[in-house]
Amino acid sequence: MLKRRTLLTTAALATVPLALPQAALAQGRKDSMVLGMTLEPPGLDPTAGAASAIAEIVQYNILETLTKINADGSVSPLLAESWEVSPDLRTYTFRLRRGVKFQNGEPFNAQAVKFSFDRAGGEKSTNKDKRTFANITTQVVDDYTVVLINKEIDPDLPFLLGQATAVIVEPKSADTNATKPVGTGPYKLDSWNKGSSLVLSKWDGFRNPGAAKLNKVTFRFISDPAAQAASLLAGDVDAFPRIATRVVPQFKNNPQYQVILGGSRAKTILAINNKRKPLDDPRVRKAISMAIDRKAVIEGAADGFGVPIGSHYVPGAAGYVDTTAVNPFNIEKAKQLLAEAGVKTPLELTMTLPPPPYARQGGEVVAAQLAKIGINVKIQNVEWAQWLSGTYGNKDYDLSIVSHVEPFDLGNYAKADYYWGYQSKEFNALYDKIKATGNTAERNKLLGEAQKLLANDAANAFLFQPQFPVIAKKGVKGLWKEMPVFVNDLSALSWS
Repeated sequence: MLKRRTLLTTAALATVPLALPQAALAQGRKDSMVLGMTLEPPGLDPTAGAASAIAEIVQYNILETLTKINADGSVSPLLAESWEVSPDLRTYTFRLRRGVKFQNGEPFNAQAVKFSFDRAGGEKSTNKDKRTFANITTQVVDDYTVVLINKEIDPDLPFLLGQATAVIVEPKSADTNATKPVGTGPYKLDSWNKGSSLVLSKWDGFRNPGAAKLNKVTFRFISDPAAQAASLLAGDVDAFPRIATRVVPQFKNNPQYQVILGGSRAKTILAINNKRKPLDDPRVRKAISMAIDRKAVIEGAADGFGVPIGSHYVPGAAGYVDTTAVNPFNIEKAKQLLAEAGVKTPLELTMTLPPPPYARQGGEVVAAQLAKIGINVKIQNVEWAQWLSGTYGNKDYDLSIVSHVEPFDLGNYAKADYYWGYQSKEFNALYDKIKATGNTAERNKLLGEAQKLLANDAANAFLFQPQFPVIAKKGVKGLWKEMPVFVNDLSALSWS
């Protein structure tokens, strides 16, 4: 018998009062909104690209998942109405929502779920969570019942199935989703002016016509912090999630705007290419870690909006342990470790930085700190597409600063071909044990051991857990405060 765990959607629609902007008194309520984004996505298919900016546009808006991750981190049904879990925690039976269709008119059913998950775990898959889906066997019981059999125990599976990598795609349109995404969500792609903006419009065929309160949402791509602030002040942008931290002070006491500060599960790290000499020596990586004053980096990179971390894990996550003392800021010890590793200084390295302000600003701070132990860092600023192809894809870098925003991504250290090239049989065995452990207390203990192992190996230099501020006009409602995943849930947005 399957152990039943049924979750029902309880979201209720609120009545939105009329908003009468001065420029549009005769137009009734305001039915459009402009959101700012720091980065433009390279494409719109989250099953094919790793950039979080993809999900910020399409997830829950165009493309949907079986489950939905809410702002508080809880999981509720979306394309699935409910699910049951077997006693051994390996078999999930999903009851699918009826009366759902894709934006090209094709029906949503169990076959679409099977196609999506088989594709995500298939040999040709470029899905960054390919390993997760490769371990899942998807069986169709009938049009509205699908069974997932997992090779591993994974208590986080309902959460993972709410992430962008698990979107359900329509088979006929799957190959063109990068430019013409077709989903089951309340919005469809209207236009994309690359380098400038992207527009989503309300889809008339959505199963719940009243769910989306805005008829049109425009995303404007603005990477420069000063330009971000100017766009808000000029009224060109209504809300700017995850805006540059340096602009926050000028809005804090302005009654026309709201400033929302919340937590995240993101890890900002100094990524180290473990495959390159002398960075393949853990003593060199530890020296780099110990040369960095995390508090100074948080001030310089994020204007104080962050908490130091010592491993690839953050406070608030299940099983978190404080590992910041494993590689403490210690210039003399760092110099000693370089000497023990036989490194002759000055050591010349290149740091490749993507556009976000935390990376560019943080890179300057880290380079200055590493200079104090004899490591000369040449900074190379690249655009996001270059970072994804060169650094992430081709592993062509020495050092880089980037925020990893996925909540459950320790498993990346078990991937031999991941961009930082970390390899540890001990970590792999430990992670396999974590995946196979259903008991929460025991699993949390193992997670603590994994964090300590990564810190001791200095797999990367772990910097801080960022806080991502959101600035919006006073009348904008429905913005997320906490950010367990990076999405812009457009159906929650409205004007007061």
